[in-house]
Amino acid sequence: MQSNEQIIERFYRAFQQKDYKTMGECYHDEATFTDEAFVNLNAQEVRAMWQMLCVRAKDFRLEFSQIKAEDNIGSAHWEAWYLFSQSGNKVHNIIDAAFEFKDGKISKHRDSFDFHRWAGQALGLTGKLLGWTSFLKNKVQTTARRGLDKFMAG
Repeated sequence: MQSNEQIIERFYRAFQQKDYKTMGECYHDEATFTDEAFVNLNAQEVRAMWQMLCVRAKDFRLEFSQIKAEDNIGSAHWEAWYLFSQSGNKVHNIIDAAFEFKDGKISKHRDSFDFHRWAGQALGLTGKLLGWTSFLKNKVQTTARRGLDKFMAG
């Protein structure tokens, strides 16, 4: 069986290659995922989210570091550079990930990043001015959910 650190490394190496199939294999069938844009996804949804993001990624680069893991928990730091498809703006997102594991797979994945910083880059002036508000965060989450649902139906 792979160590939890190896699972995290496998996940991010696959992400660097936009290999969403391998990324999806790292998740338990009862997995959940949450970040600032995608909230409370189940295993099927999180696999589809990574597929959607990998397929649509433009000018994409990813680096990861600080992988740590114990029996049931783990963490990593990662940074992504990409063009945000809705605006065409360049984004450099800095993310800290927390993991829980079950049966040798990721069962819970929580990515945390500075939403205001991200919104300023991705959405330009609107994000800079409103990125600190729950209004904009809720709008981004609603748009992300709608996009994922459409991708999964499509």
